[in-house]
This record gives sequence, structure tokens and C-alpha cells, in this order.
Amino acid sequence: MYNRIGDNMKNKIVLIGCGNVGMSYAYALLNQHTYVDELILIDMNKDKIEGEAMDLNHCLAYSPSRVLVRVGDYSDCKDARIVVIAAGAAQEVGETRMDLIHKNSKIFKSIVSQVMESGFDGIFLVATNPLDVMTYLTLKYSGLPSNKVIGSGTTLDTARLRYLISNKVNVCPKDIQAYVIGEHGDSEFVAWSNANIALTGMDFFLTKEEQSSIEEEVRNSAYEIIKRKGSTYYGIGMCLVRITCAILEDKKLILPVSSYDSKNEVCISTPAIVDQEGVCEKIYIPLSKDETEKLKKSINVIKEAINSIKD
Repeated sequence: MYNRIGDNMKNKIVLIGCGNVGMSYAYALLNQHTYVDELILIDMNKDKIEGEAMDLNHCLAYSPSRVLVRVGDYSDCKDARIVVIAAGAAQEVGETRMDLIHKNSKIFKSIVSQVMESGFDGIFLVATNPLDVMTYLTLKYSGLPSNKVIGSGTTLDTARLRYLISNKVNVCPKDIQAYVIGEHGDSEFVAWSNANIALTGMDFFLTKEEQSSIEEEVRNSAYEIIKRKGSTYYGIGMCLVRITCAILEDKKLILPVSSYDSKNEVCISTPAIVDQEGVCEKIYIPLSKDETEKLKKSINVIKEAINSIKD
């Protein structure tokens, strides 16, 4: 199937990094109706990705989408619509996302350079932690326009938030309008002042204590999952597919992705409109005084992390 934009170009996705996160994304792609024609796997472990490609292709008889999966290399990025980066060191028990910064900044410089050498002019979708810093580095290393570099941001945190609220108030998560914004990390926060269900403020459904408890659970979800099973990957895999579909189908979805904030010179998550061009517009929702201070703190955390990186 060709894309709906009419340029006769196949919807090719290149996935760099085929660990748990990357393969959860790949498997989720095959299990949804998507406009992806070809999925290229790149990883240092050639034997593993050859096996992964075989295994995924064996799903196609029962998949709602016809996606050709194969092993490739960086030259395949030249005509890719999206390059998804899920490579890098994984978060260990007891580590924060920011603890990964020096390991993964070096890895990213090599990856992004090789992608750009192919002639790539599509959209980067970043899933590696520390997410906002890695998104910023991808933007700087690539030299692409800022709308073409997207981090998964707080899409997963927002999904966790809506799930927890839905459990508490017995409403479908899809009908809950609430966002986690800021850093994808310990300084993230819930914009409760704008959260609502059916245009009704969240204070009608949850006490302040319940809101605080849910926010804390969202912030600690990754740590709890890592403690129990070693890493998180299914949730982020689904979030990456959601962003991918927004791009390929020109959906103009509002998603809390990480993208460049020119005023503060960082990549940070706020609701944004995502379409075929990437992030076509960031939405700066009005915040309470307390939430504004939390956003400033989050921006400063990311800035300090970026400034700590040594070339």
C-alpha cells in the first residue's frame, strides 16, 4: 500500500535498535491497521535481527497489515519516511533515566551521523532515554528542521495517567482529557488544572489527595515495572505506533510528544499537533501558578542535563 499523500513513495520505516522496546514497536505495527509497507531492522546483533525478521514475517498471514520486514543497514534510511531510534543502554534497577545520559549521547552521535550520511530527509522518532535529551541531540546532530525530530515524550506517562484515572472513576481511558507534561522523567507533572472528563473538571471526580496519589504512581510506574520484570516496553511500543500512524496518515492528532521549544532551547513535552510533516504546532496550555513553576523546573532539569554532556 502506498501513502495517501500522493507522492508514490513507499511508507518505509527504519528501526534502529531491536531490543525489547524496538521489537515491541515492530510487533505492535504488525497487529494494527497501518500504512507501513516496509519495516527495516538495524541492530549490532545481526543474528538476532535476522531471527526477529523471520519471526515477524511468519505473522503476516494473520496480520491486518501487509508489512514486509527485513534486515537492512544505514543506506536504507535514504528513502525512509520515519527512522525510529530505540537503541541505547537500558535503564537498570536503581537508575534514573538521566543516569543514562553519557552512555547514550555517544551512541546517538554515531547513529544520527550514519543516518544523515545516507541522504535521509524524513522524520526521526526517538524512544531512547533520557528521552528529551536524546531528542535534542538528534535535532542538533541531524541538522533537520525541528518539526522533523520527535521524541515519544510523555505519551506513555499520559497513557498511564488516563488508565489510572479510568480505574478510579470507571470511565473509558479514551474519554479522559488529561496530560502529563514536561520532562519524561522525575520532574514530569500532571496539568490537573486542565484535566477533564466530558468538559467537567477533575476535582468533580477526584479529591486532591487522589490526584496526588495518581500522579505519584504515574511518576514511579517505570521504576516499579523495572523492579518486577527488568524493563518496560509494551506501553512505549504502542505509543510509538500511535505517533507513527499520526505521521503516515496525516491525522493531525494531539499528542504530548517531546519536540523543540525555541524559547527555552530544549526539547520538552507539551501537547502538539502531529501530522505528515511531524510536529506542525506545539500547544501551550494555560497552567496554574504552581504548574508553571513545575514546568520551569522541568525545563531547567533538561537544560542542566544537556550542558553536562561532553563531546
